[in-house]
Amino acid sequence: MSVALVLIPQSLAYAGLAGVPPYVGLFAAAFPLVAFALLASSPYLQTGPVALTSLLTAGVLASTDAALESDDYIAAAALLAVLVGVVRLVLGLVRFGSVVYLMAEPVMIGFTSGAGVVILSSQLPKALGVDPGVLPDTDNPLGRAVWALLHPGEWELTAVVISAVTLALMLRGRRIHHLFPGVLVAVVLALVFSSLTDYDGEVVGQIEAGLPAWTLDLPWDSVGALVVGAVVIALVGFAEPSSIARTFANDDQSRWSSSREFVASGLANVVSGVTGAFPVGGSFSRSSINRFAGARTRWSGLITGLVVVAFLPFAGSLRTLPQAVLGAIVVGAVLGLVKPVRLVRLGRRSPWQAGLAWATWVATLLTPPNVERAVVVGIGLTLVFHVTRRFRLERSDAPAGELHLTARGLLWIATVGRLREDLQRAIEGDGGDGPVTLDLARTTAIDAAIAQSIAEGARAAAAADRAFRVVHPPEGGRALLTNVGVEVA
Repeated sequence: MSVALVLIPQSLAYAGLAGVPPYVGLFAAAFPLVAFALLASSPYLQTGPVALTSLLTAGVLASTDAALESDDYIAAAALLAVLVGVVRLVLGLVRFGSVVYLMAEPVMIGFTSGAGVVILSSQLPKALGVDPGVLPDTDNPLGRAVWALLHPGEWELTAVVISAVTLALMLRGRRIHHLFPGVLVAVVLALVFSSLTDYDGEVVGQIEAGLPAWTLDLPWDSVGALVVGAVVIALVGFAEPSSIARTFANDDQSRWSSSREFVASGLANVVSGVTGAFPVGGSFSRSSINRFAGARTRWSGLITGLVVVAFLPFAGSLRTLPQAVLGAIVVGAVLGLVKPVRLVRLGRRSPWQAGLAWATWVATLLTPPNVERAVVVGIGLTLVFHVTRRFRLERSDAPAGELHLTARGLLWIATVGRLREDLQRAIEGDGGDGPVTLDLARTTAIDAAIAQSIAEGARAAAAADRAFRVVHPPEGGRALLTNVGVEVA
């Protein structure tokens, strides 16, 4: 129930980001969660509307001729959700969950950071109360955001204050308690303020109250135009929730199946489509709230979905909610995606891999609304990088009996197997009895699959009665390695 109280206002905000009416966001937050809970592997993971998937949805649908929030656009979004669901179902049923690592970590770092900037830019005019009618006619939200910042005379003071209060409650509320419902408090305060003052700024407006209609009457002739975007969303949108679930599973020392999670997410997206909603994904913030609130099984997600279903007939009560609140909710939720400091630090570890991240970041900023193309660019650059700078383990000088190895080149799905084999071969063929050290100073990022390969190397060293440790892990790598039992110096 705690998650539902956060999810309801978030779903309205993310619907706007995807380009559909607010009530469609509520549909995406209802029955898809019930479907997801039936098959989920993680007891904590919460699905539903999320910022990154909503942005990708808007990008894919920008290639259609449908106008934002029109019936044709909503139908195309529903079809896209079904296609995303089918892709994930297939990948999960053939137990190909590891395909999520097709995108190298530098690509994901660059894309998510760039997507964060795009999302912030898209919501900034709304948070400032700028009349949409005066904004420049451009598809790139960065241009509209810059224009809004350069024209403070167009700001609506009350909207700015509402946005500031919302952000303060979201970002500082957890200092009071980690379950403090900052989003809910902001929404309630804004609704009370809007009702008492007859707020004349932009508001949510009429919301269709009631349960969604289940239908397969979708624009199936548009499948060809949407299928590539559906594959991108299926992969990119699953990367974050898989990371969340795996992290929680490592912390609890429990088992987690990426393939089963693919199936659960696939079913959730199919249900989202047939109930007239849009693609959904896993949320880090809501999953964390779910865990902190005491969830123990996947049925917690079922309860969340049923609470939203029960709220649907009363959704009309949100019609006077200021749009500034929704803009601020999205801004507060995606601030963590923008990581300029991490992008800068990548260059200190590996200029080539940092270049891969920066190139993807730039592509993301240049391609809106079709940001899914930046992912394709990143994957293409990864393949070029893999061919031109192949991964290898180099042996360096070490005291007698010790083995010191340095990883060079790109670590990703195509090199995970080679890392495991080269580590074991080096340990078995060394003949020494001293400690083995793996230096990751030239590696910009690692994922769970890479951590597992290194753990197998550690087990090979243990079988030879040799200590094993990793030095100079990349940012975020220490926790991943520690969770799989690898010593990190």
